[in-house]
Amino acid sequence: MRIALFFCAWLLGSGAVAATNEPATLDRSTWPEQLLSPALFDVASRAEILTFARELLTSEALDDDALKQRLNLKIINIDEIDGVRRRMWLRLLANYDFAQQSCDQDASFCYYVDDMASLREQAGKFEVADDSFYAAWAGPSREFHRRYLDEQLRLAALFPQISSEIGLFGDQEFNGDEMNDRLFMLTFDSGPTQLPGNTDWLTDYLRKQSISATFFVLGNGLQGRLDKSSEAAVQALYKGQCVGVQGWEYRSHSHWQDWQGSILRSVALVRQVVPQNYVPLFRPPYGQRRADSAGFFGAQGLKVALWDIDSRDLAASLTAEQSAQRVLSLMLLWRHGVIVFHDTQDKVRSAVPWLLKATAQSGLGWEDCAKAM
Repeated sequence: MRIALFFCAWLLGSGAVAATNEPATLDRSTWPEQLLSPALFDVASRAEILTFARELLTSEALDDDALKQRLNLKIINIDEIDGVRRRMWLRLLANYDFAQQSCDQDASFCYYVDDMASLREQAGKFEVADDSFYAAWAGPSREFHRRYLDEQLRLAALFPQISSEIGLFGDQEFNGDEMNDRLFMLTFDSGPTQLPGNTDWLTDYLRKQSISATFFVLGNGLQGRLDKSSEAAVQALYKGQCVGVQGWEYRSHSHWQDWQGSILRSVALVRQVVPQNYVPLFRPPYGQRRADSAGFFGAQGLKVALWDIDSRDLAASLTAEQSAQRVLSLMLLWRHGVIVFHDTQDKVRSAVPWLLKATAQSGLGWEDCAKAM
């Protein structure tokens, strides 16, 4: 039975991966204004919210067969899809309310929205005229949000048989939904790189920007770094940053027999080497973990640290700038949350500086990693 269930999950996962080879991204140069003030951030945010809301509304008209075809899946969990849609609508309504607080400074994309019915009404009739100042952005934005929505609905369609960041299994899990408006948390997975590498460059860069991030390390990678340097060198590497764990190696912790041992070994090593930087957080590779794992994490005093803004920087089809542009578009849409990059990817050397420069005057904040979750 266990083998059969695993094989079924593998088949579903293979279908999902095959359908997501081209992650959604949006060329931000199509947007005619830089985010030089909090009010201009809100203008762009209202535009992305309304565009996504229209795509979400349109998707609800699809029957099950049409949705399966669109998502390229033979089996879908429609109850989970409906639940994700409901959560999206609630967050869109809250976000639009935040975004319209500056309408007295700039009325672009300001419409009468004070409840769910009015948001859905405005989403249904939302259009950008061909002669609009924002016309060059409108088409690419619709395409971005359609593809991004499909990414999310595909994850929902497979959940919980294939676990991911799309859903939570309990109070011990966190994905950024409850963070304050305009507040974001930077996280980096799969490190550390070997010396010298991207992790060294990135931690130094963040310190110079007075920004802290959470680095989710692999136990075998950290051990390899120790073998070639020293505890003092690793402590210097992560100075001013936070260190959580991603397990001993990068593999799914949902079907791995030794998943608990993977986490415990990694926690022990991190607490030994960088005790001042350790935070009791586990970032599951691929977002995959067991639905019945709450007791284990509770007993260990650990939280499962998920995310809601994925840079997709592992995708070969995205350049560093495209990855950063994707993140910025999702920051405008969701207005707060946990951002995930991989410090093992060379892309972080240009993607992160691009993102920080693009948002420097937009009035957002970066969460102190020691106070998060």
